Amino acid sequence: MSLASKQVVDALRAAGEPTRLRILALLAREELAVLELCRVLDQSQPRVSRHLKLLAEAGLVERFPDGAWVFYRLVSMGQAAELISEVLSRLDASDAVLSRDSDRLTAVRAERATEAGEYFARNAARWDEIRSLYVSEADVEAKILDAAGPGPFRRLVDLGSGTGRMLTLLGPRSETALGLDLSQQMLNVARSHVADAGLARCELRHGDIFGTRLPDASADLVVIHQVLHYLSDPAAAVGEAARVVAPGGRLIIVDFAPHRLEFLREQHNHRRLGFTELEMTRWLADAGLATTAAQALPSADGQGLTVKIWTAERSAA
Repeated sequence: MSLASKQVVDALRAAGEPTRLRILALLAREELAVLELCRVLDQSQPRVSRHLKLLAEAGLVERFPDGAWVFYRLVSMGQAAELISEVLSRLDASDAVLSRDSDRLTAVRAERATEAGEYFARNAARWDEIRSLYVSEADVEAKILDAAGPGPFRRLVDLGSGTGRMLTLLGPRSETALGLDLSQQMLNVARSHVADAGLARCELRHGDIFGTRLPDASADLVVIHQVLHYLSDPAAAVGEAARVVAPGGRLIIVDFAPHRLEFLREQHNHRRLGFTELEMTRWLADAGLATTAAQALPSADGQGLTVKIWTAERSAA
């Protein structure tokens, strides 16, 4: 038996067990932490961890520690990804067990959304103050301006615009601007800031970063500023942002490098504790963008958070 054939057999053997098949179906929806899988599957952590170990060894899922949590996602490329796609396409969506899993995952997502909404509502008025605890915003914003370039930009889109700081920073270089956010409280604060900045051609809209409903290739500058670490599926958000980038346009992502400050998860609703160079570059490439720069801005004492600024472009051809 060839090595490739053995890998296929191992993968089929790993997938060919009811609980592991349920796990693959769930991970097809989004990346999940071990404890979230335990809740959905209603099984113990040791048991779920054993199943995940077998799936990882067979090359069907990727395991990545994130502080005190461990997340899993389906592999996205190669023979294993094709095999998973084929297997999952054969499942009956009306199956009672899979339907129950789907309902439980929806409940977990709803709890996350409720917690996030409550957090943002509590902190909307002092959001910029909270952000300033992490790293010098002046230094970060200077680098963002450099990454964006002088403009003028025909269309700026800020996804997860929060208090509107990216709009007021980059809006003066843009002919038109649009900010999307799910939090009405944040949008209210942003409207005040945008009005104070005199940005007459800036629209603020209630919208979801996973489904912006914006036209393809409609913006020559898209920004995701300190948003991804709150999201259940950051790769999907990167893909949606990239879809909006016009040929020759640019996407700027600002977030944290990997860290171990668990209090940000516990007190500030962070889901992910930063992102590696490898995963961000891969997500951008999968979305059809080429990473052109990745800058790191460590905290002043070198012991806290490092802010990363990734710049990616879509070919003009």
